[in-house]
Amino acid sequence: MKLQTARGVRDIPPEEKIVKNKVVESLTSMFERYGFLPLETPIIERFETLAAKGGAGTASDALKETFTFQDQGKRKLGLRFELTTSLARYVAQNPTLKLPFKRYEMGPVFRDGPIKLGRYRQFWQCDVDTIGTSSMLADAEILSLAETFFDYWKLNVVIKVNNRKLLNGILTQAGIKNKENALIAIDKLEKIGVDGVKKELSERKYTSVQIKNLFTFIQENRTLQQITKIITDDEGKEGIEELKELFSYLNVLGVKNAGFDISMVRGLSYYTGTVFEVFLKKGNVTSSLAGGGRYDNMIGDFMGGDRIVPAVGIAFGIEPIMDVFKEKAALGVGSIAKAYIIPINTVQESLQVAQQLRSAGINTDFALGKKGVSKSLQYANALNIPYVIIIGENECKQNKVMLRDMKSGSETLLTVSEVITKLR
Repeated sequence: MKLQTARGVRDIPPEEKIVKNKVVESLTSMFERYGFLPLETPIIERFETLAAKGGAGTASDALKETFTFQDQGKRKLGLRFELTTSLARYVAQNPTLKLPFKRYEMGPVFRDGPIKLGRYRQFWQCDVDTIGTSSMLADAEILSLAETFFDYWKLNVVIKVNNRKLLNGILTQAGIKNKENALIAIDKLEKIGVDGVKKELSERKYTSVQIKNLFTFIQENRTLQQITKIITDDEGKEGIEELKELFSYLNVLGVKNAGFDISMVRGLSYYTGTVFEVFLKKGNVTSSLAGGGRYDNMIGDFMGGDRIVPAVGIAFGIEPIMDVFKEKAALGVGSIAKAYIIPINTVQESLQVAQQLRSAGINTDFALGKKGVSKSLQYANALNIPYVIIIGENECKQNKVMLRDMKSGSETLLTVSEVITKLR
């Protein structure tokens, strides 16, 4: 039997997983700094939940890419393709939640779609959402959080921002009534270009007049000021006002990388207002690193009736972010240990030192087996462990240890307390 993974999934080796954990930890810290609470929902959802009008919608590419199966009771189920639908279902099932409800969630999601650099069939998302307010302050806070995160990791990104109400207004003025299918096609503009989108719109039975009218609005480098002058539709005007309010808040918050992009759509049907995606300005990873928007109808649709529960959120794609780090050769960590202890005929004494360091919160590894000092040093160096502690009989007699800095090669005789102080 030839051993191989399924297409579109992959193993994550320790040197990548260590950095991935650090990315997740930094996101967790940032989410909580902004006042968001953790939530965990199931990987498996009922298919009708995923396909509901309040979810992806039956025309969505995401629903077509959903992994489906049946349980033993013949119920049709699906693997979640994102975290937002599960959040909406959770809020709908818990109507007594105090609003606004600010939550974050992290975990694997699945899409049976095309594979390329930065896009896999199993991947992690890290979501942060605010439920229960229509204020553009919530949208601005989330974009501020996103920019702060990418600045922290020194990634040069652009945040493309648009508004679905504005897009709906444009479609109305272009004479297009079936907006959902048109938006799905427009969302592919960057991937397949103007000619590709025109071809897909034609295949979706839009007329040549409708397509021509549409592209009088959707042009590269259109500014918000320019589009304001040609929008007459009321819903389109409402979208423009929301964008102006949003950018005024972003200016106060010092968000510098966010800009208006008329072609930014986000393909999922549930978006109702602000939409945004984050891209690397330069590099081979062309997939979005994060994306989201406002979805004011989804939760109310799950609840039934005409209730409106406003919501806005963003999802960070861990896999494309990790691919950026690989491209930048930023994955050099082979171990999470800060110290590696090598005993020389002093196993029991060295074990006690290891426990002292661990009790002090210092990640400590220990040389196992009968490798000599030279091979143990090679091992520590291969894993990029920054410090080695050598404990021989002479060191024990002095109640000290030999601390070796693996970067400089310098060695210092210290007490365990002094080592703890230094390594902390």
